[in-house]
Amino acid sequence: MRLTLAEVEHVANLARLGLSAEEKELYREQLSAILDYAEVLNMLDTSAIPPTASVLPLRNVMRPDVAEPSLPQEDVLANAPRQEAGQFRVRAILE
Repeated sequence: MRLTLAEVEHVANLARLGLSAEEKELYREQLSAILDYAEVLNMLDTSAIPPTASVLPLRNVMRPDVAEPSLPQEDVLANAPRQEAGQFRVRAILE
């Protein structure tokens, strides 16, 4: 599929690219080659291949969730730069 310079200029405009005349010609050739290759791939018969989201088998890599006692509040707040009423104190982020 041969792209025209107008199509390359349109794509460049959408991408907010300022291209020289040489760059437009270069990209026209490169993009045309990419589209030609996509056409070759479209000719392949993939009717026997089931749709898939991943080529790798799915497997859960998470560890089991085990309930454990939490740290004491004093230990958690021991290195806090600021604390108030048993909680971390942070600067206000809203105006």
